[in-house]
Amino acid sequence: MKRRFHQLDVFTDRPLLGNPLAVVHDAQGLSDADMAALARWTHLSETTFLLPPTQSGADYRVRIFTPGGELPFAGHPTLGSCQAWLWAGGVPARSDWIVQECPVGLVPIRRMGPQLAFAAPPLRRTGPLSDADLSAICLALDLCPDQVVRHQWVDNGPGWCALMLADAQTVLAVQPNFAALGGHRVGLLGPHPPGSEADFEVRAFIPAMGVGEDPVTGSLNAGLAQWLIGAGLASNPYRVRQGTRVGAAGQVFLSESGGQVWAAGQVVACIDGQIEL
Repeated sequence: MKRRFHQLDVFTDRPLLGNPLAVVHDAQGLSDADMAALARWTHLSETTFLLPPTQSGADYRVRIFTPGGELPFAGHPTLGSCQAWLWAGGVPARSDWIVQECPVGLVPIRRMGPQLAFAAPPLRRTGPLSDADLSAICLALDLCPDQVVRHQWVDNGPGWCALMLADAQTVLAVQPNFAALGGHRVGLLGPHPPGSEADFEVRAFIPAMGVGEDPVTGSLNAGLAQWLIGAGLASNPYRVRQGTRVGAAGQVFLSESGGQVWAAGQVVACIDGQIEL
């Protein structure tokens, strides 16, 4: 059966410089095994499948697969899936407000000029890492524990833990040992000098899900923003650069309003066609 298919670039205004996403429309009838097989075949960090909603108030439902398994939530698939749904003729109940259904629940998405912004879901786990987790991660990243300025769980579904380093250049210099990271899903961040285009440099490592370094990561940045803005460690709003070490030039815009953190970015189309499944 032929289904509409998009391949997009998320968190960029220029194709080939963001985080690519494959989106399959009208995914009814596909089994879990079918979805997992396509995600392995595309070999992108995520492939999503659009389905009719099952919860009241949702405009559509999405399932998100990496080459290594399904995720309950992820940021760049949320923005990319929403944009693909709109491009395919989706009409939300409210013109400036779209509601996505996924395993973490209902996720509001706002239109903000050329950008889309998703509401950061509540953190499932917060607080500092254990000594054992911190030691294992530092060993895998060839860091001394005293190079870590701060650390925190920022888990909003995928299981993120975060390490803040002294500056952006230290973050960019890290050489991860993916095998040694095991099941840890790690975000690194470090501040850029005042006056730079971005406030922080971010890197994300998720080898257990079949992705070594993710180009641009919405869920991680949303969790980081809840931590950083809430603790007074970042301005409101602030901007992140991510993907530098893997040839991307992603930009994520983070803000907090009325107690809700929003993660925003642009989406550009690369492929619009059909896929035989």
